[in-house]
Amino acid sequence: MVRIVSIGEILVEIMRKEVGIPLGIPGDFVGPFPSGAPAIFADAASRLGGDVGFIGAVGDDPFGHLCYNRLKEDGVDVSKLKIVKGKTTACAFISYAYDGSRDFIFHLKDTAADTLSPDEIDESYFEKTEIIHICGSALSVSERMRETCIKSARIVKAKGGKVFFDPNIRPQLLSVEEIRRIVAPIMEICDVFLPSSEEASMITGLDEPIKACEYLSQRMLVVLKQGEKGCTAFTQEGVFHSPAIRVDVVDPTGAGDCFAGAFAVGMLEGMSLPKLLQFANIVAGLSLTKKGPMEGAPLRELVEEFMGFVG
Repeated sequence: MVRIVSIGEILVEIMRKEVGIPLGIPGDFVGPFPSGAPAIFADAASRLGGDVGFIGAVGDDPFGHLCYNRLKEDGVDVSKLKIVKGKTTACAFISYAYDGSRDFIFHLKDTAADTLSPDEIDESYFEKTEIIHICGSALSVSERMRETCIKSARIVKAKGGKVFFDPNIRPQLLSVEEIRRIVAPIMEICDVFLPSSEEASMITGLDEPIKACEYLSQRMLVVLKQGEKGCTAFTQEGVFHSPAIRVDVVDPTGAGDCFAGAFAVGMLEGMSLPKLLQFANIVAGLSLTKKGPMEGAPLRELVEEFMGFVG
């Protein structure tokens, strides 16, 4: 029974060693690195001192044990992270272009990650859960995974907890209409929405991201992730902006998940909104400085040192 729960896909990520090498030609890769947006969130939150559990599945293979052990070593409760015999661990291949864009090839369907079922959800596990984090990437894996995430979120909501939602669905994988359909049940119960500008417009159908966030803030806290510009929170009381920190970017993958993990931890600690935004920005910034989506997730001591430095 943990205070923060993340549910969804966990996988290994294998990336191009050099920038500018497309996936479709021979070249060198580095990895595997533990990954998957819901798992990155859980790992980052735990490294910051959060009481975090993860619900998911890996294969009984070297990749699966890598992911399982990483979460366990970083303090995540893995009692609901099952190891599935006869199924492989999900994986993703990634390349980086010189303009900062990324290209992905995912292998998720028919892997261990896609074996989560609503029937497996133990309601008692959420007895003390105050925040459940849902990622759009998990909702898009399969109908079975989607139903499992939605059921879990509704249980936590009914018990008085908060539902965090990061849309995190790439429009090149699904149509905008399909994305809106599959996220609708979560948006109905969402308490904290963590979109990018593109995602805010895509979910609402409003071309202007700021207007989209203002519209949604009538019924939830909206925190717009703006990359190198920082973030902006939209509340019924007003709009609050917090700038990003400056770092040398090594790997941007997972920064948004680390931001969300920090936001969850800081919220449960009762941080004021300005401090909470700064805290999450620093965590996201520091996460950019190492190759691998979990590798840069900072420990609490480093974050507090940095917060003191930036005032």
